[in-house]
Amino acid sequence: MRTTLIFIGIFLLLGIPLWAQKTENERLENCATVLGEILDMPDSVPQELLDKAECVLVFPSVKKAAFGLGGRYGRGAILCRSGEEFNGPWSAPAMFALEGFSFGFQLGGQATDFMLLVMNKKGAESILGSKVKIGADASAAAGPKGRELSAATDIVMKAEILSYSRSRGLFAGVSLEGSTLRSDGGANENLYRRELDARDIVRRGAAATPASGKKLVDALNRRSPNNLSD
Repeated sequence: MRTTLIFIGIFLLLGIPLWAQKTENERLENCATVLGEILDMPDSVPQELLDKAECVLVFPSVKKAAFGLGGRYGRGAILCRSGEEFNGPWSAPAMFALEGFSFGFQLGGQATDFMLLVMNKKGAESILGSKVKIGADASAAAGPKGRELSAATDIVMKAEILSYSRSRGLFAGVSLEGSTLRSDGGANENLYRRELDARDIVRRGAAATPASGKKLVDALNRRSPNNLSD
C-alpha cells in the first residue's frame, strides 16, 4: 500500500504539470489555426489595420451560454510586436483570458472565435498592465472588414481595440464592450513551467516561443512583418 501511494504521488507530481502544459500547447495550436483561417478569408481584417496593430489577441471557440443571464468565457493568446517602440518581430505568445456577461433573454449556447487588434501603445500598456474592462478602461469598436477602409468611422479609427468574431462561417466586426481581458497567469505557468505574466513574455522577452506557438508567430511575421503605424 505504501509503495502504491508513493507511485501515485510521483504520477501526480509529474503527470499533472505535463498534462496542463499539453492543454496550453493545444490552445496555441488552435489559435494559429483560427488566425490563419480568418486571415485567409476574402473579406477579412483589412491589411492596413493589421499592419498598424501593436498587438493581436486570438480566442478560439469562446463559449457563450445563457438562460436569462448571458455569459462568455474564453482562453487564447496575445502577441505584440517586440521592441520598445513596437517595431520589431512578433513576440512569443502569452496566454490570455476573455470574460464577460450580458443581461436579457437568451437561450442556448454557441462557440465563437474572436480576434482583437490593439491599435496603439496606450491600449497595449493598459491591457498588459492589469485586468481591463473593454469600453471602460480601453476604448473599443467593432472592426471594419474587407480590403477597403472607406466605411470605417472616425470612432473606429481612434479606438484602442478593434474586435472581430467568426461564428458558423460568418465573419464580422463585433462589440465586446463590458467584457474583460486579463493575463492568464496559471496558463502561462503551465506553458512555460515558471511564473510569468503577459508583460514578461511579450514585452520583456522573458521566454522563448514554444514549439506549439511557432506557427502562430510565423503567421503574423509573414502577414505583417513591419509596423506601419504613424
